[in-house]
Amino acid sequence: MKIGILGLGLIGGSLGLDLRSQGHHLLGVSRRESTCQKALDIGSVDQASVDLKFLASADVIFICTPIGLIVPQVEQLMVYLPMKAIITDVGSVKAPIVEAVSPLWQNFIGGHPMAGNTDVGIEAAQRNLFVNRPYVLTPIETTPNRAITILEEIVRSLGSIIYHCQPEKHDRAVSWISHLPVMISASLTATCLSETDPEIFQLAQNLASSGFRDTSRVGAGNPELGVMMAQYNHQALLHSLQQYRQNLDEFIDLIEQEKWQILEDKLKLNQQQRPKFL
Repeated sequence: MKIGILGLGLIGGSLGLDLRSQGHHLLGVSRRESTCQKALDIGSVDQASVDLKFLASADVIFICTPIGLIVPQVEQLMVYLPMKAIITDVGSVKAPIVEAVSPLWQNFIGGHPMAGNTDVGIEAAQRNLFVNRPYVLTPIETTPNRAITILEEIVRSLGSIIYHCQPEKHDRAVSWISHLPVMISASLTATCLSETDPEIFQLAQNLASSGFRDTSRVGAGNPELGVMMAQYNHQALLHSLQQYRQNLDEFIDLIEQEKWQILEDKLKLNQQQRPKFL
């Protein structure tokens, strides 16, 4: 099968490495010639170009660009494709994308692989990135079964765990476990930067270890991606942030009022429930 990848970054490059190793013919498109060459050098694609027309012969196309570029790229790409071609994306927000693209292209299926790290670019691409990771597909009532079946086969071949849900429900769910953590993590670092005593500030930097590293990691990712999460999923994210603020206020009250037993009970509950999310 000929598979096209538009956007050769961490996700697109990693998809290419895995799918090419299975015998598929990979066509890659990037905005930069240098990225195309790097993708060829690491074996992520068989052929690469900066021209969208290059994907005209692909059976399935993965759009792996930033969220804000997905719809415009589909609009430009669709004029070169036969109607049977399947288009999917890997954006972390689904409702606005599915709503915009589905009327334009019947064989479109929203997708979101729940995998990655804070590294960016084709240099960060790695094999087996999607193994045992959730991969969400958001077909709608009018999506052809043929397109769903073909995309499911490809995703399953990556070793991913497939989930189907409505685009809106996907966005509400990821606001809790993906988008909210980014904002909390970023606010942690921002709060530490508010220390005005230079000696304390330097000491904090020197002493920072695994606790700070783990909780600040996701907030130190691609700023462009963080902004687009907030922009395209702002209602669900605002709701999650407001709920988080309520819980944070409750912890503050417990500490101020020295209600140590209630605080311990809440921490115990969190300790028991956390594994259910992992």
